[in-house]
Amino acid sequence: MNLIIWLVIGGLLGWVASLIMRTDAQQGVLLNVVVGIVGALLGGWFISPLVGVPTINQGAFSLGALLVSLVGAIILLAIVNLVRRGTAR
Repeated sequence: MNLIIWLVIGGLLGWVASLIMRTDAQQGVLLNVVVGIVGALLGGWFISPLVGVPTINQGAFSLGALLVSLVGAIILLAIVNLVRRGTAR
């Protein structure tokens, strides 16, 4: 059950990040899930130690964990846009 919640929350975070970065038209549901989960991993490695809040990948489903994971997903999309287009947009 925890895996299903993790996938759903990851998909929602990836979708919100793609709306913020204006890449939603290029992504499908599967890519939104991947962006959300990988973004949460990036947030856990780089942002979580700075603010002391875990991510959704660490089993924490709090507002702080969602925000750290969302910021990680936004950073991931900015890096992908930078590599693909030459601008983070």
